[in-house]
Amino acid sequence: KREARKKNKNSILYVNFEDSRLVGEVYGELSRITVTATELHRSSQKENMKKKDERWVHHCSSNPAIYFKTENILEELHLHTVCESAHCPNQGKCFTDGTATFLLLGNTCTRNCRFCAVEHGYPQPLDEDEPYRISRAVTTLKLEHVVLTSVTRDDLPDGGASHFAQTIKAVRKENPNVIIEVLIPDLNSSEKALQCVLAEIPEVLNHNLETVPRIYPKVRPQADYDRSLKLLRRAKDYQTSCFTKSGLMVGLGETHEEVIEVMNELREADCDFLTIGQYLRPSFNHYPIIRQVSQEEFESYRRIGERMGFKAVFSGRLVRSSFMAGDIYKKAL
Repeated sequence: KREARKKNKNSILYVNFEDSRLVGEVYGELSRITVTATELHRSSQKENMKKKDERWVHHCSSNPAIYFKTENILEELHLHTVCESAHCPNQGKCFTDGTATFLLLGNTCTRNCRFCAVEHGYPQPLDEDEPYRISRAVTTLKLEHVVLTSVTRDDLPDGGASHFAQTIKAVRKENPNVIIEVLIPDLNSSEKALQCVLAEIPEVLNHNLETVPRIYPKVRPQADYDRSLKLLRRAKDYQTSCFTKSGLMVGLGETHEEVIEVMNELREADCDFLTIGQYLRPSFNHYPIIRQVSQEEFESYRRIGERMGFKAVFSGRLVRSSFMAGDIYKKAL
């Protein structure tokens, strides 16, 4: 899709994925891209795929018209989404459902996690109008459940907490009945910054642990496992009415026992929701996939998590922390 757009912005890309073989045709002079498949290879990198299990897998749009309507609204309002920036495999489904996870504070992260596709470097100044554009998008898309996330901004004194707060205010002003979920960075352990976000009373506060502590130095060298766990614990101390949530990737080299231990520590921190999904390598420059986790193992994590007392556990290959966020929230009510 991206390669076709680079060569011809008025192109259509038709992709069929059958029997593990990719068939694609690009037609000029047309203005839409239609994808009809259950799984999508990136055709430009097909020749370089070294292992069958390292292909990029996507949920494709079942209704391209709605997909492009959502995409156009976001483009017209100059908004970033983690769906696009992080190469989320569920973008086709979510955009077709008319939902998206808004990416605040720009599109450049000050950290460089080895699993993440988001650009890193020195970010642009804050866009003060962004909260109001997000509010307009929520209204236009008629969203009932909004997920707000951001890049990490270590260059800002409060890590971007006040921008989160301003965005929540702007969204609530125009959409008073909307459910707001925030997926925040670690805010450099600032209690004041965390309180700033929680003061606006989001229904869900999410902060992803991402992986087990042993693997942090390899994939999240600028983050700290204990710092992230402490943030989730503090969130409950400050705002008991707010559900807390966290997410894990598997397939990075962790053991089953290590995942269970992290789940136990999350429950000890009174975390309410948990998502677990397969790590999918964004490119060959990113951390490799160590193993493909079976659906049976994902199901075992779900059953164990529910027995531990999580209010909702979504566990599966393409599960991501924001995927079907509204359904997770409703399951807890």
